[in-house]
Amino acid sequence: MSWSDMQPLLYDNTLDTLFMVWWSTVYAVLIGIPIGVLLHLTDRGAMLQNTVVYKVLGAIVNIGRSLPFLILIVVLIPFTRLLVGVSIGPTGAVVPLAIAAIPFFARLVEAALREVDHGLVEAAQAMGGGTWTIIFKVLLPQALPALVAGTTTTVITLIGYSATAGAVGAGGLGNLAYTYGYQQYETGLMITTVVELIVLVTLVQLLGDLIVRRLAGRGTRVPATMRVGLRRAPAAAAPLAEPATSPEAGTAAPLGAGKTP
Repeated sequence: MSWSDMQPLLYDNTLDTLFMVWWSTVYAVLIGIPIGVLLHLTDRGAMLQNTVVYKVLGAIVNIGRSLPFLILIVVLIPFTRLLVGVSIGPTGAVVPLAIAAIPFFARLVEAALREVDHGLVEAAQAMGGGTWTIIFKVLLPQALPALVAGTTTTVITLIGYSATAGAVGAGGLGNLAYTYGYQQYETGLMITTVVELIVLVTLVQLLGDLIVRRLAGRGTRVPATMRVGLRRAPAAAAPLAEPATSPEAGTAAPLGAGKTP
């Protein structure tokens, strides 16, 4: 196959891959963050400690992470067809990709929130901050670099998943490599597809690292909304001097004692 023949195929299937990865990432972030926050808040010793909720939600997340992606695609075919009307193609692949990424990203969110300085949370609570205030003013802003790093990892994982989905009719670069590179022995196209996937993953990683470095370079600072009320407390007043005592009687000397008339 000549390069002129490969160009349209590479272009169309690259767009399909980007479509699948983009939308599955959006759904994974929108749903994974609340799940991760809930896991963190209901953990032992947390603000909303609830063992039952944490164990049940944690079990669901663990089950979602343990299923091989290829099996998940097949299992979700009826649900995918019910939800989006198709079970194959880029649109049909978004559903299993998002469902696979949500529990993965939720655990990354939980781990990121654990790294937030607990002293900031306690300070916000001491100032009367409620649960929502602590989530949006303390936990998420302080964990932002780790959340970006987790999102980068999730995107790279989804690129790999999308290639797997392409082998079962989802389209994208995985489908191109399987249909033409493997079944039709187009070695040049296979190598080109692999190189493009490597470049795509590298670009995502570089962009994610750049954003993380910029966020981390700002330093971990107390949010402006928390600085009010955290000023240094005034020094305690000096204790009153004890009254002088008479060395002979051991009692307090009367006022004016020792003065000459």
